[in-house]
Amino acid sequence: MDSQKMNYQAGQAQGQAQEQTNTLMDRASNAAQSAKETVQEAGHQVMATAQGAADAVKNATGMNKNN
Repeated sequence: MDSQKMNYQAGQAQGQAQEQTNTLMDRASNAAQSAKETVQEAGHQVMATAQGAADAVKNATGMNKNN
């Protein structure tokens, strides 16, 4: 096999490896973004639940100033 053909094939292999790397990096980035959004949503739900519990305690003890 001549060196020009070997260089060509090596370049092709490098390009394919780079494309696979980019694909995996994109997938990892998307997974991280999805996880971030899930955690943020869970945090919002926890805060809303805590606020609801605090309001319930205020209502039960007559401390709610909105009533």
